[in-house]
Amino acid sequence: MPPRTKPAPATPSTMKELKDTLWKAADKLRGSMDASQYKDVILGLVFLKYVSDAFDERRGQIAAELRADGMNDEQVAQLIDDVDEYTGRGVFWVPDAARWGFLAQNAKGLPPTGGEPAKSIGQLIDEAMNAIMTANPSLAATLPRIFNRDNVDQRRLGELMDLLNSARFTGDGAKRARDLLGEVYEYFLEKFARAEGKRGGEFFTPAGVVRVLVEVLEPTSGRVYDPACGSGGMFVQAEKFLEAHDREGSDISVYGQELNERTWRLAKMNLAIHGLNGNLGPRWGDTFARDLHADMQADYVMSNPPFNIKDWARNEQDPRWRYGVPPTRNANYAWIQHILSKLGPGGQGAVVMANGSMSSNSGGEGQIRAQIVEADLVSCMVALPTQLFRSTGIPVCVWFFARDKAGGPGGAIDRTGQVLFIDARNLGYMVDRAERALSDSDIAKIANTFHAWRGTKSIAEPVEATDAALPAYADEAGFCYSATLDEIKAADYALTPGRYVGAAEVDDDGEPIQEKLERLQSELLAQFAESERLASVVRTQLGRVHV
Repeated sequence: MPPRTKPAPATPSTMKELKDTLWKAADKLRGSMDASQYKDVILGLVFLKYVSDAFDERRGQIAAELRADGMNDEQVAQLIDDVDEYTGRGVFWVPDAARWGFLAQNAKGLPPTGGEPAKSIGQLIDEAMNAIMTANPSLAATLPRIFNRDNVDQRRLGELMDLLNSARFTGDGAKRARDLLGEVYEYFLEKFARAEGKRGGEFFTPAGVVRVLVEVLEPTSGRVYDPACGSGGMFVQAEKFLEAHDREGSDISVYGQELNERTWRLAKMNLAIHGLNGNLGPRWGDTFARDLHADMQADYVMSNPPFNIKDWARNEQDPRWRYGVPPTRNANYAWIQHILSKLGPGGQGAVVMANGSMSSNSGGEGQIRAQIVEADLVSCMVALPTQLFRSTGIPVCVWFFARDKAGGPGGAIDRTGQVLFIDARNLGYMVDRAERALSDSDIAKIANTFHAWRGTKSIAEPVEATDAALPAYADEAGFCYSATLDEIKAADYALTPGRYVGAAEVDDDGEPIQEKLERLQSELLAQFAESERLASVVRTQLGRVHV
């Protein structure tokens, strides 16, 4: 009997199935390599697929344009390799031996020719990465070249290449296919962050948390900056927000800095996949030791820097410490003041911080916070639910800043001398026993409350509601409160929302409180009596049992 052949796997029909299939296939590669190297291998492959798809799409467009101008095949062949026609449209130039089609054809390795030794698929991919970086200086020192190492299973690497090559991302054209490759990249980033635990939190911020910052600030144009940009999630979410509301991602200019070399590489690839031309500096680097964007003033700053850093590059003479020198053993107020130093005229900022930052008085932090509040730079404080980060159990909050809280265009309300406090700790839902997430309605509630308080119409409002009256802001017990600087001073400059919003109102069921207490006490005593009766019955029955 001939051996039974294993049927080819069906092409995934949904995005979820595709992601799951790719993750399971990628998971086969783990073997002896550590998690961070494994991550580089997988995300490097997805990036390679992206740049090749984008190149092929642009190549097809050029050919169509030339033929529309009446050129024949020979003339098209002479002009189709004009590098400027690609790079001028934001498409990376991909040399022949780095194109996905060539690599996919040789996924099992390139056989020896002319006395040359055979090349493994890993060697071919490493050479492709080198060729792409040489052809595109903006990608210098970015792409991983680790595919031909001894601990990378070449057979399984070839199988993953086959799967990426054959997977049907969509039938809606190359651009949509590249968009979905971007989704796959983000999906893998999230999966790796979960797998790596605390280490994963260094490069990945949960999408729901990022969306709170983006949908409150709504960065529609200008310079967007993140001094601890991780894998670039803030920038990607800003671009998604603009796209969702029919705005162009090109309306924002992206600036960032990242300390970790591997994470900096991830961010560069992530921005490229999403079509964002970001300035992340010529290399990775410590924002405190050397600010790579020293002269840049931003319209929006959004960041989730590492919390409570004890070992950081502290310089007491640093001009960024305008409101006080941060303590030696905690960089929280260094991040806050760095962000404030980057806000241009009319600039706004947001930073995710540990909850302790809202009330700590150690190391002079209380005095720094008082100076910042008195300078009227804090616009809003949001306390977030617990368990949003798998990487840490530390409760977190978001500080929002504004250079100018005066009234202005669009009917903005003058909020000079006021701070909005939002207690969102009761929002969210449990994804599993270890992780909570914010729903779309949770994020909208936070953002809409801020926009109502500020008196500005969100671009998320439907078009037909453009001329409708803005909802009036009102304090909501247990959720939000607009406090004056005098009230904050009276609370010793603590910025914890729970101090200001109070307790949520309890629905009145019409039963007088005294009668309710007497009724509940009577019911409780009756339950005790019933419990004692049942215990007596059990003891009697046990006494009848013969040992």
